[in-house]
Amino acid sequence: MRQPRPEARPEADGLRRSFITPEGVDLRLTLGSAGTRAAAFLIDAIAVVAVLVVATIVIFTLFFSVHAPALAIVWMIGFFVLRNGWFTLFEMGGRGATPGKRIMGLRVVARDGARLSGGALIVRNAMREVELFLPLTFLGTQAAEGTADTFVTLFSLGWSGIFLLFPLFNRDRLRVGDLLAGTWVVRTVGVTLGSELAVPEARPRRSFSDAALSLYGEYELQTLEDVLRAGQRDSIATVAATIRRKANLTDDGDDLGFLTEYYAALCVRLERGLLVGRRRLDKFADAKR
Repeated sequence: MRQPRPEARPEADGLRRSFITPEGVDLRLTLGSAGTRAAAFLIDAIAVVAVLVVATIVIFTLFFSVHAPALAIVWMIGFFVLRNGWFTLFEMGGRGATPGKRIMGLRVVARDGARLSGGALIVRNAMREVELFLPLTFLGTQAAEGTADTFVTLFSLGWSGIFLLFPLFNRDRLRVGDLLAGTWVVRTVGVTLGSELAVPEARPRRSFSDAALSLYGEYELQTLEDVLRAGQRDSIATVAATIRRKANLTDDGDDLGFLTEYYAALCVRLERGLLVGRRRLDKFADAKR
């Protein structure tokens, strides 16, 4: 049976938060600031507009003979799918981040430590329609028709402004979408998994059985990466001990080396599985089938 995950506990020191992984490790993540999140959204918005412009030129070039109102409907539907699919699909990926968030060093995580669910991400990004796109689209339509009076303009801008400023008035910098979906936007750790985690060539690498590697999936792979990046000795020891116990492996006293090699082997195994069409989302995937 799947055990409930411990809840993440907020800390009092600014944007630092206690984030408890399924292994009981506290990663102490840092929330993304409102300015950083706004910059990430701006980058994504520019990318979405660029894709939209190219798609619009192609569609109207190829189908110029089609009735204009029909093309306009297709364009609006396509824009809706693009702007929602862009954020939702990228955040469903293993990095939990859109291109804008990756550039700004951000990613989305579940506040309770669980793996991000598709439903939560759909709710999170669908709220952006209510917060921003619907009122601004309504205002643009009214302005184009010459019927946008002062009340309509102030109401639309005020509605969007309240939601845009909402993260500034809560300590966790949550959008309304984050509040409903149970998500945080956190900063990724800038440390790279490079030479400081490399395995000495003088010592042979550890080998892991399929049974040992099948204990974890993509979600746990991200957790292992976070633990290694954080470099906290206690966290590394806790996760290494948990894996050894579940896989019935002996303790050789080198927790960092063990966890680094297990992470590398797990990466290879999951990538190999994707090549043959198998995708393992987390360690509970087999039990759900």
